[in-house]
Amino acid sequence: MAASIASICRYASRRGCCSLLGRVNICLTLKSKFHCSSSAHSGLLLSLHKRGILKDSFPENAAQDQLARLLQSGAQTVYCGFDPTADSLHVGNLLAVIGLLHFRSVGHHVIAVLGGATAQIGDPSGKSSERERLSADVAEANTHSIRESVHRIFTNHELHFHDSSRPLGTVTVLNNLSWYKNRDVVGFLSEAGRHFRMGTMLSRHSVQSRLKSAEGMSLTEFTYQVFQAYDFYHLNQVYGCKIQLGGTDQLGNLMSGHEYIHKVSGEEVYGLTIPLVTSTVGDKLGKTAGNAVWLNRDKTSPFELYQFFLRQPDASVEGYLKLFTFLPLAEVEKLMEQQREDPSKRLAHKRLAAEVTKLVHGKEGLESAKRCTNALYNSSVQALEEMSDEELKELFREAPFHELLLEPGTTVIDASRKVSAIPEGPRGYQMVSDGAVWINHKRTDNPEQVLIPKLHILSNGLTLLRVGKRNFYIIKWLSL
Repeated sequence: MAASIASICRYASRRGCCSLLGRVNICLTLKSKFHCSSSAHSGLLLSLHKRGILKDSFPENAAQDQLARLLQSGAQTVYCGFDPTADSLHVGNLLAVIGLLHFRSVGHHVIAVLGGATAQIGDPSGKSSERERLSADVAEANTHSIRESVHRIFTNHELHFHDSSRPLGTVTVLNNLSWYKNRDVVGFLSEAGRHFRMGTMLSRHSVQSRLKSAEGMSLTEFTYQVFQAYDFYHLNQVYGCKIQLGGTDQLGNLMSGHEYIHKVSGEEVYGLTIPLVTSTVGDKLGKTAGNAVWLNRDKTSPFELYQFFLRQPDASVEGYLKLFTFLPLAEVEKLMEQQREDPSKRLAHKRLAAEVTKLVHGKEGLESAKRCTNALYNSSVQALEEMSDEELKELFREAPFHELLLEPGTTVIDASRKVSAIPEGPRGYQMVSDGAVWINHKRTDNPEQVLIPKLHILSNGLTLLRVGKRNFYIIKWLSL
């Protein structure tokens, strides 16, 4: 059975605690003897529990002493897997990456495994029907894109969030296709398959729920837990990896890995689960639900990511600050006190949005998000002038982008008609006269007004034209 991290911490609390410079650290008991270390390794599990990042552990008894002792003994190797079923990770995956970052920040080595092989099989966990088959070429392209994203997030963490006085663990990004591509199915089943028992595999929750469904479960999906278990075994043998992180829906797969390794090598390994991130109505945030907020800029811009966290309900913001940022818990509490004193300032929301955007897209991405916010919601002409073509296209994703030759004497009505923002003829002319057209956040009601540089045409050669409340058009002017 898996043990709740909360129960482990309650167990530790009952056995005792030690104080250092006024700060109380709950120490995990080790075989009935109380050990406390000033090392960052020793308090990691408790810290992650307090932040809400860790939910359950496996196996139960080992989590109360052996795992804590293992982490205190020195740098360990921890891994988490990500199947490239899309060309980007999403916010639902971000918490797993953050879990790896926490381990790395105290000196443990981390491995991100991209499932170029397992993505072609399909994980049934949490799914009501079988995934659409993914070709090898698509899986390879997705893996390449996600690899770049993972490296970017780890780099941003090191640059902007890590205390340089503390040594970091190593980061390794692997594709599990590399250890399957030369294996034949007979050899693999002969080696690995004999160590799995059908009764145990059938008892997994992910399998049971699918077997009871109208569609049932394919043999391909049924074997997924075998491949994930073998991944853990391979990493254990080659990299000395003893800890796997996964979402709570991965607990069955974590158990399979533990059991397989124990049978084959006798090594003791451990599984830790992290909670699934859900929307305000309880839906898992992921691509299947159709509500994914992506971590790649070409799918979700820094502005859109910033706004997603800025718009979180008040009830979620404290929990999200603990989960998605690296702010000390004391600072989170101070932020929440300030928020309660003056909710209208939304200080906690803004800090949450800024911290996550900087982690995912770096300092430049955060600055871009703020420029876009000022341009759209604060009607800042200066922000518009500072925006690049890419930022404008991101901010106004649905807005047509036109490149037009700037001829002498071009008027407001000329520009509006060239981008088809208004109808031809008297009706379009009347719309401008009635003030329905805005240029660079300023209403214009003179159709014959000649476009003036720095007023209608910004210093970056752009014009933002709006008709009504939501119909935007972006014009990039080319000089004669």
